[in-house]
Amino acid sequence: MATLDQHKQIISKLNSKVNKVPSFEQLQVYFSEATYILEDCPQENKYPYEVSGYAKAWCEKLYMNTKDKRFWDMYWDIMKWEAPNRLDSYCIYVERNRPAKERFYLPRRKTLIKVVNMYQQMEDDDIDECFIHQAPRTGKSQAATMAMAWHASRNPESNNLYCTYKESLGGSFVDGVIEIMTDPTYLHKEVFPNVKIKATDAKAHKLWLNRKRKYATLSGKGLESGLNGEYDANGWLLIDDILEGIQDVLSPDVLKRKQIIFDNNLMSRKKEKCKVVYNGTIWSLHDIFSDRLDFIKNSPTMKDLRYDVLKIPALDPVTDESNFNYDYGVGFSTDYFRQQRAKFESNDDMASWFAQYQQEPIERDGAVFNPEHMNFYNGVLPDEEPIRICAALDVALGGLDYLSMPIAYIYEDGSVYIHDVVFSNEEKDKTQPEIVRAVINNNIGSIQIENNNAGSLYKDELDKLLRENGERINLVGKWSTGRGRGKGEKAKEQRIWDKAPEIREFYFLDEGYRSPMYSKFMTNLYTFTVTGKAKHDDAADSLAMLADFIKNTGVRTARIMKSPI
Repeated sequence: MATLDQHKQIISKLNSKVNKVPSFEQLQVYFSEATYILEDCPQENKYPYEVSGYAKAWCEKLYMNTKDKRFWDMYWDIMKWEAPNRLDSYCIYVERNRPAKERFYLPRRKTLIKVVNMYQQMEDDDIDECFIHQAPRTGKSQAATMAMAWHASRNPESNNLYCTYKESLGGSFVDGVIEIMTDPTYLHKEVFPNVKIKATDAKAHKLWLNRKRKYATLSGKGLESGLNGEYDANGWLLIDDILEGIQDVLSPDVLKRKQIIFDNNLMSRKKEKCKVVYNGTIWSLHDIFSDRLDFIKNSPTMKDLRYDVLKIPALDPVTDESNFNYDYGVGFSTDYFRQQRAKFESNDDMASWFAQYQQEPIERDGAVFNPEHMNFYNGVLPDEEPIRICAALDVALGGLDYLSMPIAYIYEDGSVYIHDVVFSNEEKDKTQPEIVRAVINNNIGSIQIENNNAGSLYKDELDKLLRENGERINLVGKWSTGRGRGKGEKAKEQRIWDKAPEIREFYFLDEGYRSPMYSKFMTNLYTFTVTGKAKHDDAADSLAMLADFIKNTGVRTARIMKSPI
């Protein structure tokens, strides 16, 4: 039995003997060596396929140039050998006998190879969770079906769960997997000859491979159809289009109900080592997928979780060309997507275009604050004492509105770092102690408080609580334009708009360095929009107050920002 290093030495010697173009016999040796590497080093899930892939690529090229059938036969022999362990090869091989125009994968491979590689990373245990987002009707569900047929056959003793927004679609997914395993137009049985369908349950949408046991090899369910003790996932949990559409996001009650079911019912079916795929449209910064990704990025408990995000927009953001212009006309051309975009624009609904087709959350349409145009730092402040630490407080007493207090560290050159925030929609008996904590932890010297009716009373109560904790700071009450003077929401929007350039110059904590409260603050900031009915303005309004407070107390913001590193 040879070691991996010994095999690499054999390949190196073989490479030295190849004179530009390998011969048929040399390609046979490469293929044989790949099989020996896998036999001797079964833990190696990449190098054997680098060797076989080299031989396979040359076989295809030489067959096209010479029409020597020996190369073509070897090409398919290699593909079949790779298929049990390489999803890309599996997807190609199982459709070998289908007419070219009727194949799913090869006509779409130039784009879907990115999706397939994501599933491969999960199977190779390179990542634990992945997010896959692409334009509608571009093959995401069928790619997931082929991936599950492959994964379940590789691991027939595993328990896998597919969940979507509708029960019947869960059944359709299981039926699609069964079709690939049983339809003679697919060569699945050639790849996995020892894997048999032992039992199915059409009513419960279940499939067992090799033997029937308590938990099925694959189950398909709807999110709200009941996930009880019959369902379990220790292999893959594939979550596909968990929200029915934009109507779920636009209804806070529906979204909240589904979020609770997702957290309490669906995710509780997942065993610790189970891999999770989130497959579908990113509708909103507040939807279920975004909530999960935000939690992974910012919760200290998730710091060791390995994840990846794949977004494939309809039109490439740089070239404005279609990413799904597939062969044989089975995809969508650039003209098609541009026409779709024009239709959304004519309906003044670009938010839906960005969400459904470009995989950008719906709030981004009309957004004033976009992360691409803002400054971030890694939580390490400049190596000098700030000349001032202050805050602005937009008071709310619970309910739908959030109390928001960004805390600014200001330096000699005028740079402003938002190093901490208080952001909460709880009652004042919870928010006031949070503010005291922030004052003590950050050594805040002054706070400007919006001087409306609630703010005036809140200011007096806060001052008393601070004094009880030994803190004497300057609390400044000020009426804000558009508040308390009958000018309404339009004046508030204008104030935020006017201060937006200064706010964009501030430094904010980067993802991965934010507390849960800070993370909610940033989400609220991003979702402030000057279009549409839903207004998320608490974070933006408090930052506009802060920018005004800084300006009116003699500290300018810098035009050329210093590096935080």
